[in-house]
Amino acid sequence: MSGEENPASKPTPVQDVQGDGRWMSLHHRFVADSKDKEPEVVFIGDSLVQLMHQCEIWRELFSPLHALNFGIGGDGTQHVLWRLENGELEHIRPKIVVVWVGTNNHGHTAEQVTGGIKAIVQLVNERQPQARVVVLGLLPRGQHPNPLREKNQRVNELVRAALAG
Repeated sequence: MSGEENPASKPTPVQDVQGDGRWMSLHHRFVADSKDKEPEVVFIGDSLVQLMHQCEIWRELFSPLHALNFGIGGDGTQHVLWRLENGELEHIRPKIVVVWVGTNNHGHTAEQVTGGIKAIVQLVNERQPQARVVVLGLLPRGQHPNPLREKNQRVNELVRAALAG
């Protein structure tokens, strides 16, 4: 399924419905950060990645690796693709790129989300051939069984199968 057929794999910036330019400002900061840093690890994704920066484990394990955190709350796969195509990978050569995104792809099927994740992995592999790409599975949504939880589980199964090999 190509980006034209799959909205989850079509690079798209976030629509600035609040009018504060926050998302684009964060993107520009990430591009600027990539120009003067030499990270061994880069984390790319949504709020789950963004919030990791505030945890003690980040300071203990990832700060010594000069890790960069390119997480933006609310991002879906299509938004991460746009950011990666627009400078966030241009000035760095990390050893590892960690991708954790997909849970915010509301309105997309599990197959579409999987296509978006695969497109991100392909783009990272093209732009950063020296890097090992690590894709983290989507977390369950909600305390009890529900459609979002089932969709995330299905995405994890599809991604695991698609990337195994």
